[in-house]
Amino acid sequence: MKNKVSTATIVRTVCLALALANQLLSAGGHSVIPIDNETVNQLVTAGATIVTAIVNWWYNNSFTEAAIEADKTFERERLKDKQ
Repeated sequence: MKNKVSTATIVRTVCLALALANQLLSAGGHSVIPIDNETVNQLVTAGATIVTAIVNWWYNNSFTEAAIEADKTFERERLKDKQ
């Protein structure tokens, strides 16, 4: 069985190579990816908002007393099943 490099690994490697090339060219005084400070600020803010939204959507957020009690019951049952 041959090991296959995942698509995610290839994408991460390409992104890293592009970032490194941009950093080296930028250090040499060449702007390959011309981005002003306002654009960087908007991208960082949007990225933080997206990550926060995904994390909060993914996790079970129980606010009511009944939901919190159900979470406790679920956890007890889950632990009981592991024993």
